[in-house]
Amino acid sequence: MSDTTYLDWPFFDESHRTFARDLALAASREVTAWEHLIAHETVDVASATLARRFGQAGWLQHVVPAPFGGARDVLDVRTLCLARETLAYHNGLADFAFAMQGLGSGPISLYGSEALKAHYLPRVARGEAIAAFALSEPNAGSDVVSMTTTARRESDGGWRLDGEKTWISNGGIADFYTVFARYPEGGERSFAAFVVEADTPGFRVAEHIDVIAPHPLARITFDGCRLPASALIGEAGKGLRIALGTLDVFRSTVGAAALGFARRALDEAVAHTRQRRAFGQALSDFQLVQARLADMALAIDASALLIYRAAWTKDTRGTRITREAAMAKLHATESAQQVIDGAVQLLGGLGVRTGHVVESLYREIRALRIYEGTSEIQKLVIAGQVLESASHEGQSPHQAREGQA
Repeated sequence: MSDTTYLDWPFFDESHRTFARDLALAASREVTAWEHLIAHETVDVASATLARRFGQAGWLQHVVPAPFGGARDVLDVRTLCLARETLAYHNGLADFAFAMQGLGSGPISLYGSEALKAHYLPRVARGEAIAAFALSEPNAGSDVVSMTTTARRESDGGWRLDGEKTWISNGGIADFYTVFARYPEGGERSFAAFVVEADTPGFRVAEHIDVIAPHPLARITFDGCRLPASALIGEAGKGLRIALGTLDVFRSTVGAAALGFARRALDEAVAHTRQRRAFGQALSDFQLVQARLADMALAIDASALLIYRAAWTKDTRGTRITREAAMAKLHATESAQQVIDGAVQLLGGLGVRTGHVVESLYREIRALRIYEGTSEIQKLVIAGQVLESASHEGQSPHQAREGQA
């Protein structure tokens, strides 16, 4: 990456700086091989192959905790964000392959039994098992509590799943799925989380879904899908808490991926405008072009501050970062869309030419404003946190003055 001065910010320690620089150097060496793989294989094969390569390189040690093959005792959000920013800068599918290993196994890392961790996480870290996170349904995306997939306890202590999930990343290539379902026995707002192996009877990949930036996506179904008691993650009835707690860790990393896309777009725009000449001078000499570049740089730094504030807070305080993560994800994804659009405009015809890196970024960024909580949902989350904080603080200054009058 051209600008690495942000690594000097006090959010990081020397291990983060070393990791970021080493990964950036390795990614710059590997990106040509990644692009060749993606060009000559299906997106499913390419994504699975990338995950295996990342495991062999040791990069996936950062998506699981020690002592289950991980690099640190707990998931380090700053490291995850640095990894996603770096990989997204170089290649969108590479970022996806890395991120899904973390998100798909995240509920096990954070809430799973020791037996589940020991069985799944070392293979995730080695890239030998592909993970998926199955929460969304055809009629339950942002409104997650409306999910209709059900989990019922069987007489032998096991479980039966029935229902459907959609927009599932790594759908069709995953070796196991973390699945969330309604738990009717626990009450109206009771849910549970499970690990479902891809070869479990009653589980089926019903449809592969194509999108504008190709990634493995699928609709999956459960029809009398029977699971052992050991497949339960955490406690029955606490599934929604597990889902939201996992997203609390990984939501900031979505912003980091957007940041990587935006940094690449700015670098491409700067390089093009310095080289391209019009009306007797370089495009970068025009004040309107300089103003556009300034807006792009400002948006990128603001996003980085929000992202690494959220990650630092999670890593050092260990508390929920619902407000901070929502702000980071919202600002970074919305700003990256504007930065990339600006790059397209500055590149002119090249910016919309199929195969150009900026055209690819334009397609890659759009989904990030939707998945793991739409921009609209992030605004509601932020407002809810602000109002809740105000209610805890008591009267406003205006109310206090009126009470004294």
